[in-house]
Amino acid sequence: MPILDIIKSKLSLLKNMNKNTILVAIAIIGIVITGGLIFAKSNTGFSLPNIFGMSDQQVGQKAVDYINNNQLSSTPATLVSVSEESGLVKVKIKIGDSEFDSYATKDGKFLFPQAFNMNPPKDDASSATDATANATMTPEEAAAAITKTDAPILEAYVVARCPFGLQMQRMIAGAVQSVPSLAQYIKVRYIGEVSGNTITSMHGDAEAQENLRQICIRDEQPAKYWSYVACQMKTGDTAGCQTSTGVSAAQLNACVSDPARGIADAQKDFDLSTKYSVTGSPTLIMQGQNVSEFNFGGRTSDAVKLIVCAGFNSQPSFCSTALNTAEAASSFSETYGSSGASTGAADCGN
Repeated sequence: MPILDIIKSKLSLLKNMNKNTILVAIAIIGIVITGGLIFAKSNTGFSLPNIFGMSDQQVGQKAVDYINNNQLSSTPATLVSVSEESGLVKVKIKIGDSEFDSYATKDGKFLFPQAFNMNPPKDDASSATDATANATMTPEEAAAAITKTDAPILEAYVVARCPFGLQMQRMIAGAVQSVPSLAQYIKVRYIGEVSGNTITSMHGDAEAQENLRQICIRDEQPAKYWSYVACQMKTGDTAGCQTSTGVSAAQLNACVSDPARGIADAQKDFDLSTKYSVTGSPTLIMQGQNVSEFNFGGRTSDAVKLIVCAGFNSQPSFCSTALNTAEAASSFSETYGSSGASTGAADCGN
């Protein structure tokens, strides 16, 4: 007998019962409902959509259909899996070669393409706090504190799927596009670990593999690096961006599959991140010193130029070139700036 019919039949008996009998009947109804929920929970193929709304699987499919039907991605999205997390439906979606975690309400009404953990581990919170604490100097004071050399190198430590790592890459890409000669003074490095011959990253395997691809392109096809990154940060279309920017697939595949090449180069980045105690994406290291972009105007292309130029004994002519002072968009974005850009020292903690 369906649970809903059982509940209705029990409720109908209440009309002709005394107080004590009613209490007993209510207890029985509670037991029936609880038993039904336990059964539904322990049997993955059983759900009660007519009573409690959509199943998690239905919510996940609705999210994917919404993305595809509204052309929110140039590459069709597919549903990988669904699960429950903090009262929401966690929807893992695959677009191209990359997987992303999105969240939806249990009733399937609202979709959140991205969620931020407002109660991060201690390391995450302290990393953001340290960045804010460091952003207390004027640009002139911050520039004076940087060690000078004839050929300074700004190292930006990121992970490829962190919204703020993408924001850092976007502001650097904008600077390099405006002043190509800046590229020789900037190196993007990646945060992660190597276990055996497997690379790992804070946001899972999809991010780890994208880190590895970018490391291989950076080190073996450097002329393609910034064009690939500038393309990939729009929608995460790895395969499409490799083709459109002329990345050699054969060379890239050989690099990522050879531990002596891609994995070895990744380990160098990870060793340096350990040396400099890097725990968050993004983190900037200039001449071995931790620097804050917020001392130079925030997460903007002009701030990148100002940091690099602060490291020269004698500044080159491009240092007088005014670059974009708008805040770069965080996460994937078709445009340089957006209303969703970060306005504080947020990062992705390791």
